[in-house]
Amino acid sequence: MAEVLEVVEEAVETSGMHGNWFTPYAAVLSSRMRSQQAYPLSFAADMLSSLLVGVGEFAEVWVIYHNVRVLGGLDMNAMLLLFGLSNLAFAVAQIAVGHTDTLPTYIRMGTLDAFYLRPQPLLLQLITSDISLRRLTRAGVAASVLGAGLLSNDIAWTGIKFILLITSLAAGTAIFAGLFVCAAGLQFFLIDGAELTNSFTYGGSFAAQQPTSVFGHPLTLLFGFTVPVAFVAYLPTIALLELPGPSWLPSGLAWATPVAALWIWALALLCWWLGIRHYQGGGG
Repeated sequence: MAEVLEVVEEAVETSGMHGNWFTPYAAVLSSRMRSQQAYPLSFAADMLSSLLVGVGEFAEVWVIYHNVRVLGGLDMNAMLLLFGLSNLAFAVAQIAVGHTDTLPTYIRMGTLDAFYLRPQPLLLQLITSDISLRRLTRAGVAASVLGAGLLSNDIAWTGIKFILLITSLAAGTAIFAGLFVCAAGLQFFLIDGAELTNSFTYGGSFAAQQPTSVFGHPLTLLFGFTVPVAFVAYLPTIALLELPGPSWLPSGLAWATPVAALWIWALALLCWWLGIRHYQGGGG
């Protein structure tokens, strides 16, 4: 893990040495990474807790499939693929932008006003204001489960399926990142309504771990198209395994995952734009 952190820090520091537009953001990210490692015992405890969260979530799903055997047309091996895709996408998005859920604290304390004094876009400042390295262990659990799923399933690999896998991971991460930004934009109006927005971010992560075929029509519309987390893992899973899928979500829609990501980011940027127009300052 230390080697991974060193590589990340070196990449960030290198990007900041060229004097480009990303230099101030790279400096902030580098300082955040160093500050998290300043207290090794605390950092190790944070990473251990994140590891236990990842293992606990996998254990919950494993217990279900260990008793049910087949759920929504997916067996245990398919579940590994479904869980790995959904959790890896969510964990990476959480590392990159998950800390945007601290925005209500900035608003209540009035410290958000300091962001307005800098000549960089407010959203980009917020995203690069921190990086959650402790969640790397959760991503490691998801990547391990995904690897097991790819090995245990009899997938007829082709170049097209490899492209689908990579595209799904990238677009799935973008979907969850967009949900975090959308939730942050809504906090300008809600302030103390994190529980509501968490139902779509963390609730969306839980829904992405389940086969969408078990949902009724209202939930299929919600998690299939409105908050399209079904595109993160379920649709890529049935497409890779060449399963038909339900009538509303045929496996061919797996290729539309980038479109779902664009939809979420359009909604996220709209929420953010409306939020910053609504914000009147901390009054300090």
